[in-house]
Amino acid sequence: MKASTVLIKNAKIVNEGKIFEGDILIEGEYIKEIADSISAKSSTVKVIDAEGNYVFPGAIDDQVHFREPGLTHKADIESESKAAIAGGITSFIEMPNTVPQTTTIEKLEEKFAIAAEKSHANYSFMFGGTNDNLEEILKVDEKNVAALKLFLGSSTGNMLVDDPKTLEKIFSSTNLLIAVHCEDEETIKANMAKYTEKYGDDIPIKFHPAIRSEEACYLSSSKAIELAKKTGARLHIFHLSTAKETELFTNKIPLKEKKITAEVCVHHLWFSDEDYDTKGTFIKWNPAVKSAKDRDGLWKALLDGRIDVIATDHAPHTLEEKKNVYTKAPSGGPLVQHALVAMIEAYHREKISLEKIAEKMCHNPAILFQIEKRGYIREGYFADLVIVDINSPWSVKKENILYKCGWSPFEGTTFKSRITHTFVNGSLVYNNFKFTNGKAAKRLTFDR
Repeated sequence: MKASTVLIKNAKIVNEGKIFEGDILIEGEYIKEIADSISAKSSTVKVIDAEGNYVFPGAIDDQVHFREPGLTHKADIESESKAAIAGGITSFIEMPNTVPQTTTIEKLEEKFAIAAEKSHANYSFMFGGTNDNLEEILKVDEKNVAALKLFLGSSTGNMLVDDPKTLEKIFSSTNLLIAVHCEDEETIKANMAKYTEKYGDDIPIKFHPAIRSEEACYLSSSKAIELAKKTGARLHIFHLSTAKETELFTNKIPLKEKKITAEVCVHHLWFSDEDYDTKGTFIKWNPAVKSAKDRDGLWKALLDGRIDVIATDHAPHTLEEKKNVYTKAPSGGPLVQHALVAMIEAYHREKISLEKIAEKMCHNPAILFQIEKRGYIREGYFADLVIVDINSPWSVKKENILYKCGWSPFEGTTFKSRITHTFVNGSLVYNNFKFTNGKAAKRLTFDR
């Protein structure tokens, strides 16, 4: 549906640490007015009665892999951005380990062109750093791109940056926010050799967190933080998976002033190593899902402000690929359609408040990446909004999974809440389980 004038009535608005009842008037792409009660000024205003339902700012996912170009048998920008808006994620930042990798300005611009044509959600991309593209990194305009992504542990796409001199040079040369995947390569290799010797390729999946261990994560994260402190670089550490790593971060200063920030992903908050028996390689991620004790530690750090953001690390692979033996089954899984409802499920289980979900999934990504006019329900901001029916149970099954890969680690899970409406830039793009025609997505802009 094209952006016009829409009035959302009787909503429970979740925004900036509060929940309050009110109306929201959308004019064109923007939120025009928020008040206790607003009347429709003409018959052309579309009125949506949100009675009893909650309105959140559209979620901003700072870490996705939509696989385009080059790996589109797994996923593409069109299919996954559609799944995202059905899940209440209205903006995404995509990673550089595609084929070819996004490690030149030319390849970056090609991805922006694809997204401009195909994306259903607002978009930006990270530029990829390698051992030998410093010159290209220095050409990147920080107003044009979300951040620089460095893999300090090898993962899908083999973009490992493992030369200490290069790493220090990158950290000290760029003004870009540096987002990192932290796992120590030597530790993982040594662990892998031990288990391969014993089991060959068919290592039982339960040993994944022993191979990609707490030690591997902590060693890499602490080194990255040390380097950021030494060089003054702005560092964001992706997908913390251990309680031990949370000790490296602070909640003593406001997010706006933090130079070193952290993220946790939905799967590390939801699953534990006890789930490998039933889920197998469907919950094989890098870094690995670890113990229930680690999960508890991540929740604690999330709630006390040491962890700043909840993201998905949405990374689809085909069912066929995931069904391989351990050493051949790729790490990663699809999550954007189910992330927000999974977190609201945690609210139902009294683990987190709705206000805190909005802070970690909407407000904080906007602050952290300095995204302009998004992440909040404010007058003058883009109308990226999500209406949630908090008590409308549904189960995840093959027929309602929207990912191109056709599976989800949440298959068989019943969620108490569902997303009924999603607005992107004032356009109602998803309405009661149907997509409206047309796209309203825009490239994210940054206030830097």
